[in-house]
Amino acid sequence: MNYKHLGRTGLRVSRIGLGTMNFGELTDESASFRIMDEAVDAGINFFDTADVYGGPQSPDMSKGYGTSEEIIGNWLARSGQRDRIVLATKVYQPMDTGPNDKYLSAYHIRRACEASLKRLKTDHIDLYQMHHIDRNTPWEEIWQAMEQLIREGKISYVGSSNFAGWDIATAQCKADARNLLGLASEQSLYNLTQRTIELEVIPALRHYGIGLIPWSPVGMGMLGGVLKKIAGGRRASPQLQAQINRLRPQLEAWETLCDELGETPSDVALAWLLQNSVVSAVLSGPRTVEQLRQNLNALTLSLSDDTLKRLDTIWPGPGGEAPEAYAW
Repeated sequence: MNYKHLGRTGLRVSRIGLGTMNFGELTDESASFRIMDEAVDAGINFFDTADVYGGPQSPDMSKGYGTSEEIIGNWLARSGQRDRIVLATKVYQPMDTGPNDKYLSAYHIRRACEASLKRLKTDHIDLYQMHHIDRNTPWEEIWQAMEQLIREGKISYVGSSNFAGWDIATAQCKADARNLLGLASEQSLYNLTQRTIELEVIPALRHYGIGLIPWSPVGMGMLGGVLKKIAGGRRASPQLQAQINRLRPQLEAWETLCDELGETPSDVALAWLLQNSVVSAVLSGPRTVEQLRQNLNALTLSLSDDTLKRLDTIWPGPGGEAPEAYAW
């Protein structure tokens, strides 16, 4: 396994991280245990979850599940592997229906952290991530709450997820004013089909030394060889089929290129992310042990300059970084 510093911090994380959003929904506890056992054996030390994982996810969900955290907690209690992993979870969305049971008030951050610790059966969270920006809570309040949790030893690092570039800059400036480290990482939607963060988020992360953790690295399955799978008899939902129809010329070119390389599409998609110097770790969200093993192949896949140019032609980004991408 290869390891890299999480942004500018001294913490080293595996280049492939274990995403556990499927635990409790598409993957039952026994299968989740096998995946976590396999991950540790393979040298994966970065485990990522969220308080709300364990069922269908949506931005406006009325209440989360907690099942993924509970499964990880049960595995930690059984395996005794707590000191071998970097454990990350998230706060923002509701786990109950009260008016203060969501977002990033100091009240909610403390209660959510205590609840996550209980479900995870641990006394500390290594990376506590804000699952979304909350522009109605002042940064002074957010950082005060995070600072208190750090002081109490309940969390070690703070990360963000789904932040805009200017949110990252604001958060970091406010942290600097309090003499805090600030953000260690940012989890963003990033893959060959979704490259918007190249405009402003990635430049901000590079400037502040914040590690990028891309989520949905294979584009919700679109980059996983979807055309071949459907040709082989797999059924697609109406929503997925509409996406396939819209992107068919690109998907055909993409899968042809992967065939020429002799590599699986998912491996190429992960390898493309890993070659970006801002990326600290890429999340693999396997439903089975076999999928996890397959994803590990990306670690040894090196993409040539010619291949990278062809990928830019098939899946063009926004044209570079702001403002040159759209002005001068």
